[in-house]
Amino acid sequence: MSNDNARPGRLEGKIAFITGAGAGIGAATAARFIEEGAEVAAVDLTPPEAFDHLLPLTADVRDQASLDAAVSATLERFGRIDVLFANAGVLLPEAPAEDLDEATWNTVIDIDLSGVWRTAKAVFPALKQNPRGSSVVLASSTAGIRGGANTSAYTAAKTALVGLAKVWAHELGPFGGRVNTTHPTAVGTDLVLNDANLRRFRPDLEHPTPDDVIEAFSAGKLLDVPWIEPVDVANAVLFLASDEARYITGTNLTIDAGSTTKWG
Repeated sequence: MSNDNARPGRLEGKIAFITGAGAGIGAATAARFIEEGAEVAAVDLTPPEAFDHLLPLTADVRDQASLDAAVSATLERFGRIDVLFANAGVLLPEAPAEDLDEATWNTVIDIDLSGVWRTAKAVFPALKQNPRGSSVVLASSTAGIRGGANTSAYTAAKTALVGLAKVWAHELGPFGGRVNTTHPTAVGTDLVLNDANLRRFRPDLEHPTPDDVIEAFSAGKLLDVPWIEPVDVANAVLFLASDEARYITGTNLTIDAGSTTKWG
């Protein structure tokens, strides 16, 4: 079980299960949760190093057995799960629909959509047994609100999560569970600021750098920023996970510097 000497904070005494916690948004969220008093099961293909209040667990969202094992290890260590942040995902270069190869489609859907469903299968039984209630946050994207060219698989997956959140809000509601989605714009992580993705915005350059795409990324937003930081998303997830959002369920929270308003 967690330390009896609870740290004061917005998630004091809560137990969180976070997928994709090895880097980027997942790692930033794990850190914010711990700062606010939570114990965190940090799940990833390559999980972070263990430290106080963090239990690193290796699992692949494409493999149900590994997720089931991670949940079992979490329950053995902490006794329950209060918060699920289904964050594991992938962003791959895509072609127009008629040219999109099946391998890319299958990989994106298997991780970004089916992986969230497998995570739910593993975690929801524990959430339904939690008399304290629970909070589930699904990591969608602005792509889950508005599409963009050459993102068929990614947009399909992230849009489907909006529907799943509404279904699961119905299913967990009788057990005191809430389910919401987050919709960030581009985030300054390796998932976004990598060579292949940057070339989508600067095809004229063989190896564009983040500095080369600042103008292109900024043009899509109302606020003067090219991308947001992982902690900006982590803070939004923290709010939804906390009791401050105790009556918020089935909703979509955008963290997008106004991009969906500008292009909606």
